[in-house]
Amino acid sequence: MRVNAIVTLIGLGLMLVAAKPAAAHHSFEAEYDGSKTATLTGFVTKVDWVNPHAYIFFNVKDESGMTKELRFELGPPYALTRGGWKRDTVKIGDKITVENAAVAKDAKNAWVGAMQTTSLITESGQKLPTR
Repeated sequence: MRVNAIVTLIGLGLMLVAAKPAAAHHSFEAEYDGSKTATLTGFVTKVDWVNPHAYIFFNVKDESGMTKELRFELGPPYALTRGGWKRDTVKIGDKITVENAAVAKDAKNAWVGAMQTTSLITESGQKLPTR
């Protein structure tokens, strides 16, 4: 009886460990409102080329002229690479335009997210997919 309890506990522990990575990923709809989009132009301050999503942080000016840093969540690096991206396609200081990005549901979050219809346009005019 004692052996069965130990085996059961080990099995439950393994299931919890295996489930943890899946729980770390989030739902797009939980954070972003795809019906509210924005087109934003600014200057890159940071690029995180990481899984499961790449991120670009960039400064934009709001309606009052104040500078605000936004976090732009893109698709995974492997998908970006298929779309023509390289790790250094966007660098700190580059001027970019993010076109048709979903706005964060929570207005206090300075986030925008990439949808299938979102593009990033470099200063040279190159238009890249973001998912």
